[in-house]
Amino acid sequence: MIAATIGRTFLDVWNSKFQKEYSAKEFFEKEFFPLFLDHPKYLLWVQNSPFVQMKKGQKPELLTHEERLEKLNDLHAKIDSGLRDASIAIGFPASEEKEFATTSGLVTDLALQSDADEVYLSWIGGGLGIGVAGGYSIFFNHPQILLTLYEGWKVYRKLLNDPTLDKLAGNKINSWNGQWLNFSFSIDYEENPDFGHLTNCKFFKQDEKEIVIETIFWAKFYFNLSEKLRDETVTAYVYSIGQTNKTMGFIPFRFQQGRSILSIYKILFGENDALTQKKDYENLYGIHIKRACELGAVGLQALEPKGLREFFDKAKMPDYSSVKIAPKNGEAPEVYEERQKKASQKEYENLISYRTYKTWLLAMITKNKQEDLHYSEEVSKALVAYRNADKKLSTGRKNKLENLLSAKTKKNFLEVLTELVKDFDADNSALLKELETKVYLMTSEDFGYFIVLLKFDYAYQGKIN
Repeated sequence: MIAATIGRTFLDVWNSKFQKEYSAKEFFEKEFFPLFLDHPKYLLWVQNSPFVQMKKGQKPELLTHEERLEKLNDLHAKIDSGLRDASIAIGFPASEEKEFATTSGLVTDLALQSDADEVYLSWIGGGLGIGVAGGYSIFFNHPQILLTLYEGWKVYRKLLNDPTLDKLAGNKINSWNGQWLNFSFSIDYEENPDFGHLTNCKFFKQDEKEIVIETIFWAKFYFNLSEKLRDETVTAYVYSIGQTNKTMGFIPFRFQQGRSILSIYKILFGENDALTQKKDYENLYGIHIKRACELGAVGLQALEPKGLREFFDKAKMPDYSSVKIAPKNGEAPEVYEERQKKASQKEYENLISYRTYKTWLLAMITKNKQEDLHYSEEVSKALVAYRNADKKLSTGRKNKLENLLSAKTKKNFLEVLTELVKDFDADNSALLKELETKVYLMTSEDFGYFIVLLKFDYAYQGKIN
């Protein structure tokens, strides 16, 4: 099954790195069991397995080392006897005479033979699932990613064993893996991080009762992996195991497309802003993992920023107008200062959303073609200059421009543009005639992205001019 395949890839690369020749059973006994299960708090909870089946009076957190070894021996005995259901092998079908139960997942109806090694490998692979927001997990069959997750196992175990962190939840290896993968490939990475540093990196959500590992959104680690894996496309298996099990199947993650987003952002807004604003704009990228998988591949299209789709409605226009903050009569200075801070934060959020939307739209239009990334900005400046040139006519001109930007088709757009060109001076008239040619040659798909891009540039140029 898939978990066993992941476990095999991992064990091969682990043996190579550490110059060992462990079998799957040896790795399970010497590495996996001591890290995952030989403690009051497990890293992984496998429903109905010997490690969670308690005798009368037993509780997992109160088991002695000897009692946990007894459960390990129970697992060995069941594997040796030939049992291969989901309580013995992760990702295998639940025990049922004729059909797979509804709680089975990651399975096939092919009559495959599974030896004992496959079972132990499934446990190893089960510890390498990457939990993401939306209730799904991901298996990456990629040596570098799998070894990175292994390093994170030891850190999670260290934190669970820390008596000052008794509220930290166990059994969350998938959620942990997602956070660790993102952290390991980020600029925040450091060896042997402590709880404080990981908290600053948004690993946890805390209250008085517990410390929960936040489940990460897939786009966060996608960008960091795009920097490291660069031109690679890595096929992943996306699945969910719960009361109802689901699979999205094998999905290519095209990391090179993530690099195009970062590259365009740097070109448009500079290396410094691309670095300092990275976490803010990356937070806006990405649709739900289920929808991303339905596209057939995870790349540029799946990175569509949150909130952008509503502007594909032709009548919807962005609003970047500034709110002037003036002191009120009798208002305390600290209250006024707080209102100023909120207004300033809103301005910054508007800037980030504008830049995020613009970058993605350009990436979708250009798709690595050599094009002028500043062209839509130049057109928008000409449109704003035309609108503002005559105050008496500004309302009428504004209406004409909004008709242009709400055009439903290329034909409508070109009809309105042809009329507008007559009102422009010679320099800007030439620019708009070039625009006519460009739009005429665009595909309908590219035009759909371009007109939304023009909306954002027009709104933003209107604000700063």
